[in-house]
Amino acid sequence: MPSSSSPAASRVRRRNRTLAATAAGLTAVVAAVLALTLDDGPSGTASQDSAVADTSTSDAQSSALLALARRDTDDPLAVGDADAPVVMIEYSDFQCPYCGKFARDTEPELIRSYVDEGVLRIEWRNFPIFGEESEAAARAAWAAGQQDRFWEFHDQAYSKTGKKNTGAFSTDKLTAMAKAAGVTDLDKWRTDLDSDAADTAIRRDQNEGYSLGVTSTPAFLINDVPVLGAQPVDTFKQTIEAAAKAAR
Repeated sequence: MPSSSSPAASRVRRRNRTLAATAAGLTAVVAAVLALTLDDGPSGTASQDSAVADTSTSDAQSSALLALARRDTDDPLAVGDADAPVVMIEYSDFQCPYCGKFARDTEPELIRSYVDEGVLRIEWRNFPIFGEESEAAARAAWAAGQQDRFWEFHDQAYSKTGKKNTGAFSTDKLTAMAKAAGVTDLDKWRTDLDSDAADTAIRRDQNEGYSLGVTSTPAFLINDVPVLGAQPVDTFKQTIEAAAKAAR
């Protein structure tokens, strides 16, 4: 991993200062809807009472939230039809154990039940908040996406949970994950992960999350309804089905 005096580490520090200043000054209309944080209790999830935020938003707020879905057909960090009636935006960190729980236990079921049926589209947002290894993993995943291997890399990165910032996402291990994910041009992958384009993409995702009041992971936006934490699959199913019904 880069040393504390390396250009990469300096870039991380500059980005974090920029993001902190940006988050402090944001006044988006949707902040009142998503200014929620996860419960820090043993479960790592929000309570059932607060898992799904109050959806009594104004038309303007609802429209602002719905507009966050990018629906880009060429987005390698998304899965599902671009015109699906429901879009779930996922703000996650590769070092977050509850993001891993969602990725292993819940997301595959949502893909089978809703993405494959054309009802749901999932759009990933890189939201690294746990330090340099989170940043490195986000960049590596984005770079894998440039070779259409983001979701394969995502599965490799979440295949097991380790302690944060203890080498699970070292340069060598990220390279091994990229190989296992099917990234064939490793020279291009290395160039992409250290590129300004990767930096811009990750900063865009983070700024979007901070503008909504997201401070913990995982956090989700299902059309205009926030869902916080690695909730039971039924919570997601109920919210997706309600959103699909509303979209009709």
